[in-house]
Amino acid sequence: MLAVTADDHLPAGPPPEGPVAVLANPTAGRGRHRGLLPDLLDRLSTAGRPVRLLTATSADEAEVACRSAVADGASALIAVGGDGTVHRALQAVAGSTVPFGPVPAGTGNDFAVETGFPSDPRAAVEVIAAALRQGRSRPVDLARMTGADGTVRWYGAVLAAGFDAIVNERANRMRWPRGPRRYDLAILAELARLRPRRYTLTLDDERFEVDAVLVAVGNGASYGGGMRICPDADPTDGLLDVVVGGRFDRRTLIRVKPRIYTGTHVTHPLVQTYRARTITIEAEDITTYADGERSLDLPVTLTAVPRAIHLLR
Repeated sequence: MLAVTADDHLPAGPPPEGPVAVLANPTAGRGRHRGLLPDLLDRLSTAGRPVRLLTATSADEAEVACRSAVADGASALIAVGGDGTVHRALQAVAGSTVPFGPVPAGTGNDFAVETGFPSDPRAAVEVIAAALRQGRSRPVDLARMTGADGTVRWYGAVLAAGFDAIVNERANRMRWPRGPRRYDLAILAELARLRPRRYTLTLDDERFEVDAVLVAVGNGASYGGGMRICPDADPTDGLLDVVVGGRFDRRTLIRVKPRIYTGTHVTHPLVQTYRARTITIEAEDITTYADGERSLDLPVTLTAVPRAIHLLR
């Protein structure tokens, strides 16, 4: 988690006049925080700004609603949910001066927690409301993805382009069973056919090939609800951290995977770590997952963009 000093809180200038737009995902965290929303909105209203709840029935609609709110002059954007909800909201505010507040209410809240927000939704909203009242924000970096066709996406936490992405892709294709059990079965199915893939990586000006099972690029340290896949990543250093797990067999991967929660997997001899401003990843038949959301097919180019977002801290 980031250390915070008084100097980190930068004045945001005169407060914009538009409403505070709120994107809330009622299904985040399997709905356990659904009943909190009226209280969270009341707490936000103490900042003295009108609060506008955005409406959407799908992830794509949520992203469109966020973009429209920002284009219409929202003074801030708040995302109530997990990393997936945050990811959709980031697409609307990345690279802009519109401040952003993530309220952790999902299964995975890695971006919010890694950037120093309280894990309790009520406490996080109090922090955001205080920042709105005092007109302050804190800039942090984001990662910009560019696909082969020129499509641009942004993420705040981690992009997965290896085994975890392949498991997610299989789980999303499965119609049965529902819930977490589907993901467990997808893991078993992909473990049974585990094989290293050939990747071409370009880290700034260095290009090389590697056979790997795990490839992750972090703006932040963790994904999946606290798995510290890129344990040294810092979303304020202007760099992206790359973690590559090489020619793991099934037994070794099963043994090493629990160590990701503490970040000690990077000491394994088959794991290599790198740091760069721009990274290109090439491989066949892999779709990436960024902030846990299905994203762009490889190849992709990832760029660290300093101070790309202003957090209400």
